[in-house]
Amino acid sequence: MASNNLSSLLTASKALTSHLQRPDLPSVNLSLDQIEAQSRRLVAGQPGAPADSGRGNYLLAQAHVDAPALATSIANLNTTTTFSPLQPLQDTDVTGYLRHAHEQNLISTIEEGRRETQEEFYRTLEDHGRREWEAKKKRVFEELGGRLGGENAAISDLKKSSYGRNTLAASTTATPNLQLQSKMMIYDRVITNLNAARLRETSHPVLHALIEASLSIAVDQVSQQITQIYHILSRIAAEPPALPPVEHAGAHILNAPLFERKYARVYLGDPESREAVALRKQIAKGAREALEEQYWDVLERTLQARPMDARLGGDPSVANRVRAFLLIRHYKNGEWGERIELVAGQPIWAKLFYLVRTGHPQEAIEEAIRCQQAINHREPSFLSNFKTWLESPDRKLPKSHRDHLQSTYNGHMLHSSTTDPFKLALYKLMGKIDPTKRTVPDITITTEDWLWFQLAMLDEEEFGGLRGLSDVVSGYGQRHFDGPPNQRGSRKGAWAVVLTICGQFERAVAALWEQPETEIEAVHLAIALAYHGLLRQPSRTETSEMTPLSLPPNGVPALSLSTIIWRYVRQFVKMDAKEALQYVYCICLSADQGGGVGKEQVENAWELVRRIIVLANTGTAWEELVGGFRADGTRFSGIIEQGASLLKLTSTQDYHTEILIRAAKHSEQNDRIPEAIKLYNLAGDYGTVVSCLASALGATISTPAPDEKSKVVEKTAVDILRHYERTNRAVGRDREAVTKLLRIREAMNAKEAGRPEVALEIMESTNLISLDGDMSRITRKAEEFKEYHEALQRNLQTFLTLTMDALSGVHQKAKVSLVPDAARQMTLAELRRKSRSLMIFAGILKYRMSSDVYSYLARLDVEIAL
Repeated sequence: MASNNLSSLLTASKALTSHLQRPDLPSVNLSLDQIEAQSRRLVAGQPGAPADSGRGNYLLAQAHVDAPALATSIANLNTTTTFSPLQPLQDTDVTGYLRHAHEQNLISTIEEGRRETQEEFYRTLEDHGRREWEAKKKRVFEELGGRLGGENAAISDLKKSSYGRNTLAASTTATPNLQLQSKMMIYDRVITNLNAARLRETSHPVLHALIEASLSIAVDQVSQQITQIYHILSRIAAEPPALPPVEHAGAHILNAPLFERKYARVYLGDPESREAVALRKQIAKGAREALEEQYWDVLERTLQARPMDARLGGDPSVANRVRAFLLIRHYKNGEWGERIELVAGQPIWAKLFYLVRTGHPQEAIEEAIRCQQAINHREPSFLSNFKTWLESPDRKLPKSHRDHLQSTYNGHMLHSSTTDPFKLALYKLMGKIDPTKRTVPDITITTEDWLWFQLAMLDEEEFGGLRGLSDVVSGYGQRHFDGPPNQRGSRKGAWAVVLTICGQFERAVAALWEQPETEIEAVHLAIALAYHGLLRQPSRTETSEMTPLSLPPNGVPALSLSTIIWRYVRQFVKMDAKEALQYVYCICLSADQGGGVGKEQVENAWELVRRIIVLANTGTAWEELVGGFRADGTRFSGIIEQGASLLKLTSTQDYHTEILIRAAKHSEQNDRIPEAIKLYNLAGDYGTVVSCLASALGATISTPAPDEKSKVVEKTAVDILRHYERTNRAVGRDREAVTKLLRIREAMNAKEAGRPEVALEIMESTNLISLDGDMSRITRKAEEFKEYHEALQRNLQTFLTLTMDALSGVHQKAKVSLVPDAARQMTLAELRRKSRSLMIFAGILKYRMSSDVYSYLARLDVEIAL
């Protein structure tokens, strides 16, 4: 049966190629091996193969590569034994098998670590590139005024770029929305009150004011994180919620606490000094206490949410509330948790831990003493160590006590699977046991729990203290705490909270500044830190154009307060210059920083004040900003001058020199002439005032129909000239030029009003041209013209044309007047004489004007002569 099947298969296979056979070609019957051998010979016989191979071998040989030897090695490579042991293992060689398995595990672990490191590197590189791109993009739009204007083609193209599409949409918004404006106004009041207290030379609880401001804003996850940051800082800085009023009998100003720059000397000084170590301890202690207060709020909210499970009863004590909290958390279905150890019928270890965790050490000691007999029966030395630990200032036991706790911990707790985790945690905290192992199962559940445990374990004399914890946290990175960006479940703001707890204040502000949702909070957090002296400013050479955070290779982080303040206030500086100025005042908080940095910060503040003056909208609000003169000529000071002490301007002369005069020059450069003139006038630089007025009027006189800006210049000139003439100021050539230019404008207005005789009378009163026909006087006037102010020389053809037009208008009226013929002829003759005098004057100065103007004057002169 099988042979028949094989025969049929052979016949069928031959039939497959029957249609391809040709009688003129012989048939080929070769096996597979023969076909392969023939194919190899055909390939080897190709003419290009040996030449190419030889050329390649020659090129590789120049690089000391033996290609034929490598080809032979590759051809003889047997990959089947890649993961086999080098020496054959017998079936009974258990030791060799375990050694080989151990080596393979090490190799796999190394390869897995290498792969994870590579993935983390590329992920970090991508995040860094994205942040750099967003920072550069934000900088570009701020420089181009993207927040204030509409959207053009370039912005549309940039929106389509691969990084940060959503953040770009926010950066190009024309104006902040109502919710954002409301938030900004709430925070504005905090800064205004802070500066008011600084002017009174009293302290101000700015952090608690910021807490109240954040609580009055719509509550979401981000706002909760911000409130937490403010709260942590208030505990770190030991800032009370409020200060007693100064008028109170016991609240004399000399006895009031001083907050401004309280920690600056230590924070900016030697980090290895005794004061710096004490400050780091205070930071850790304050952050820990803030986390304890936060957890107590969690406990209270939990009890309120589940009153039936809590079974609180009528006892409002702290210990009873902790007991009720334990019932909710660890008592399920009539039983306590699996590893909860009961002492005298209650979870004493958990209760003691939560009393410590919520910041109630005295209540914890009292609870431990109440259960002293039962505790001593289980752990004889626990109570004395627990009491000593909680009552010590820095919560640190003597070394002998810690060694005893270490031995107890290692002896019957560390490797036991049934030990109460709260008991483990208490022993680790008291003895600061194994601080490099930073987690305790069932204890460090949330980020806040983990951070509290690290702070409670800190020892500035061992394992790096707070700086060591900062290094560990930096190793985890932002993604570990905030979660992946732009994904559900991410906790925006958590990274800033962690950095604040670790004393990395500059990095915390920068982390908030990078997020569009928290830019406002970043600015106010930086101001509060600078107020307490907990913010380091970079020098001008270290300040980056792209990011406010400076990270020198061999230095400590620093943050440019002036950079973030200006980027914040430029959004509303035109409409609300007074509020913008309040923020600029805060830059000078760092004036006491050494190394010349403080002086640079003051100069930055002065520069920003000048920018505000130049950019602010003109009008009454502008005069309130810089000051001005009343109708009776008396001067009133502006907001800037009233806050000069906050800008470290020690004298009126400094205020005039650094602010008013330099702002006036900037205003001139930005074509804001009326404002520049007022600033020069306020600074008492009267000579520059009239010089600037002459130049401005010279530019406006040449315009037949003045615009609104020209009218403002002329009105300002009239007011200032009237005041100067009354007080006899700035007497000289420039003031005379201003007077003549104003008279020319009056003549132009009279001519436009159809009163040429008035215009002619005004022009004759200027004494610019001699129209009496005396040739010597005309020539002398032409010679004197060279000494006139440049603004008058530039307008020669303007007032010559104006005078001739006035003569022509008077001539036309005289010809049709009803006066006696003799009087009319006398008037016409007088007009011809004046016209001829003007033409002689113009002829002497012919080459100072265009030919068209001279032809126009000549034509009118002919008409008058007829």
